[in-house]
Amino acid sequence: MTDITFITQTKQLIDSLKSVCANYGLGNDGNEFKIITQMFLYKFINDKFSFEAKKQNPKLEKAGNFHEALKALNDDEFQFLTALIGAGVPKLKPEQMITHLYNNQNQPDFAVLFDATLQAISVDNADIFSVKSASGAKDKMFDQLSQFITDPSQRDAFCRALVNKLFEFSFERMFSEKYDFFATIFEYLIKDYNTDSGGKYAEYYTPHAVARIMAAIMVPEPVENVTCYDPSAGSGTLLMNIAHAIGEDNCTVYSEDISQKSSNMLRLNLVLNNLSRSIPNIIKTNTISEPYYLGRKFDYIVSNPPFKLDFSDFRETLEKDAYKERFFAGIPKVPNKETTKMPIYLLFIQHIMTSLSKMGKAAIVVPTGFITAQGGIEKRIREQMIEGKMLKGVVSMPSNIFASTGTNVSVIFLDREADSQNIVLIDASNLGTVVKENKNQRTVLESIEEERIVSVINSKESVEDFSVVLTTDLIREKNYSFSAGQYFNVTIEHVNITPTEFKQRINTYTETLNRLAFRSNQLDYEIKVQLNGLGYEN
Repeated sequence: MTDITFITQTKQLIDSLKSVCANYGLGNDGNEFKIITQMFLYKFINDKFSFEAKKQNPKLEKAGNFHEALKALNDDEFQFLTALIGAGVPKLKPEQMITHLYNNQNQPDFAVLFDATLQAISVDNADIFSVKSASGAKDKMFDQLSQFITDPSQRDAFCRALVNKLFEFSFERMFSEKYDFFATIFEYLIKDYNTDSGGKYAEYYTPHAVARIMAAIMVPEPVENVTCYDPSAGSGTLLMNIAHAIGEDNCTVYSEDISQKSSNMLRLNLVLNNLSRSIPNIIKTNTISEPYYLGRKFDYIVSNPPFKLDFSDFRETLEKDAYKERFFAGIPKVPNKETTKMPIYLLFIQHIMTSLSKMGKAAIVVPTGFITAQGGIEKRIREQMIEGKMLKGVVSMPSNIFASTGTNVSVIFLDREADSQNIVLIDASNLGTVVKENKNQRTVLESIEEERIVSVINSKESVEDFSVVLTTDLIREKNYSFSAGQYFNVTIEHVNITPTEFKQRINTYTETLNRLAFRSNQLDYEIKVQLNGLGYEN
């Protein structure tokens, strides 16, 4: 069986769960997202536990009925089994398995059993699989999903329909084949729920091409035992890419985000990408006003911060002395409540710069206007990047690299060990192919174009009309501009000719001008004759 087959079957599972929601009046309902993602998570951890249990216990592997064999284990055997499986895999008791629910679906009040089962799993696995808030409170992995059905008489049937869809499908073969396609599945799973509206809690989905470029530039060589952090993690696209580039076993992931929905998406993404042990490091909080990891330093930081998030509610608190060191370049003013011009990203950039370890590296998506602003906080931040010898390079991306926003973006690469005499600026604005995506146009980079960007910046190569390699002194002279185009040389080709050749060219040009002037006079005469014939002689 191929990975394409697995992808197709998994998408069919997602579609079938959506179909159940639609049949019970929850299609496009605000709670549909929770039902779909939580059922997917339940099925995934159910099959993951079964797969790992069979690997650790030969009796379970050989048993004709895994569920009955699991129930037959005594307490000591079960405890020993869970110890062998390890902390990264959720622990499920026999009565918490999907098979148990499937076998008992005709019991009265099945919805009560269904909800109680999911709640018990949440409690038993809270230490590893719960998302924390800044206060330390832990969320629940699962809601009481049956309660989203307003008609109590339909709840049992709704829960039975969900269980039956899960029972028909298995991930176990996918684990044994070790296919790596869960990023594709995750994107399909959340594609209807990860909005790009740019509102109060904007959640932008970073294009995979941008995420891959960021990771490849940041991790050109193998590293071990490092920390990765995203202060505005969203669903985790950037974190997953940097973790894959480093190696899941070689890094620990940390994140903060104000959105509960995004935090739950990230949890599922970590589970799918073999990073479950980092789930306790997911924090739901306002990174700017209530940072959970304040003072902690990280080896790798990636971020696509919100460009327009309204911070007027908490700006005054940022004026306190406690925040001044972190926001060294200043706190932007709130521009008359116009959320389209909320420059909160400037606070995230400063937060990131002060969160880097002594050997830390960072990649930050910024509006391209940031790299050329002539004054204000923008310039002060850029100045600190140069004077602090942190700037490795900048890549100005093609327009519409994000399908849902017209903002042109660039990626700034910081490195505490940067070569300050070889800073690479790239103008990639002419790369990519424009494609239509729903009602929007998006620019898509080919893999060879991604590789070109990565190669040029990592090899510190100057390419005509594409990249420049600069010193800090040259950047100072240009008012700390990070735009590659401002440093490109304007070349004028000179061709040496003899006086005789010059005279011949002048004569040729003179003859051509005289001929054109004569022809112009002829046309003027012919027009007058035609007008006279029409009676317009005056």
